[in-house]
Amino acid sequence: VSAMKIVSFLAALALAALVAFPRPAAADDALTVVGGSTATGFFEVLDLVAQQAGFFKEQHLTVDKQYSGNSAVAAQLVASGKATIGSFAIEPILSGYEKGLHLTAFFSRDPHYFQVLAVLDSSPIKTLAEFKGAAIGEYTVGSAAEVPANSELAGAGLRRSDYSYVPIGSGAQAISAMNSGKVAGVAFPYPELATYEAFAGQKYRYFWHPLLKDIGDDAFVASPATIRNKPDVLRRFCRAIVEAAILVRENPNLAAKYFVAGSGGKLTADEVAKYGRLLSISQSMLAGYDPTSKRIGEMPLRGIEVLTKFMYDNGLTAQIVPASAI
Repeated sequence: VSAMKIVSFLAALALAALVAFPRPAAADDALTVVGGSTATGFFEVLDLVAQQAGFFKEQHLTVDKQYSGNSAVAAQLVASGKATIGSFAIEPILSGYEKGLHLTAFFSRDPHYFQVLAVLDSSPIKTLAEFKGAAIGEYTVGSAAEVPANSELAGAGLRRSDYSYVPIGSGAQAISAMNSGKVAGVAFPYPELATYEAFAGQKYRYFWHPLLKDIGDDAFVASPATIRNKPDVLRRFCRAIVEAAILVRENPNLAAKYFVAGSGGKLTADEVAKYGRLLSISQSMLAGYDPTSKRIGEMPLRGIEVLTKFMYDNGLTAQIVPASAI
């Protein structure tokens, strides 16, 4: 028997062995992602769609999604290693930096700053200067929306004594306060108001902060050690999130179905239609608003530098946190 025939026979035997006894598939990498809100939070849509659509599975990831209900708590869970990835606004990272809270934002969930001033679409207020003498609604006393709202109004020449804040809660209570004229406008997160538009038929006119409006401050974050030691895992996580972002953009109704199912809601036609409207009207606030972009999820360093200086200038941090550090 020639040497060539022996080699061919051995190769065929080896191939047969591989078919009969295939090597076990590599185990999925396990990740714990902790959200700073609840399962029905607006920005949780990317995680939930990626999970329900099977995008995480395609990337060989097993993702355990948990919710802290508070960005500061979520940040501590990531920093302590009890969660792999955090999903929340980055302000707690900036305010906690000088106290040793060092986390890295690696994917922007929202291309725009989400705190806004708003009035009913039928309101006579057309400019920021016309808020003079107005009562402005907010979630609770001293809410985080006050600082950017004060900055906007100061830019229009108003002093802090020219207007007042009134706590109006959220949901039906907030809608009633606006519709009854108890407040002339609100300083609220945009996603909350978008929910009122989609679910309750409200219409608003928005005033975006001129310096912050194009700075995404809501992100996926991880510890420096995770960034350093698990780059491939994070890349695959990002790929799944980008797929979810594009699906939300291209087929909001299907994404809404995944969102409702993933958040534990009742999968009824009305519920899916309601969330479909929310995703449709909020495209500009979601990562996949431009599905042709090759930079979905990018966090421009220059924008974060503006945000860190804004926080310092308004007394929210004792030092200017270096944007490159976070």
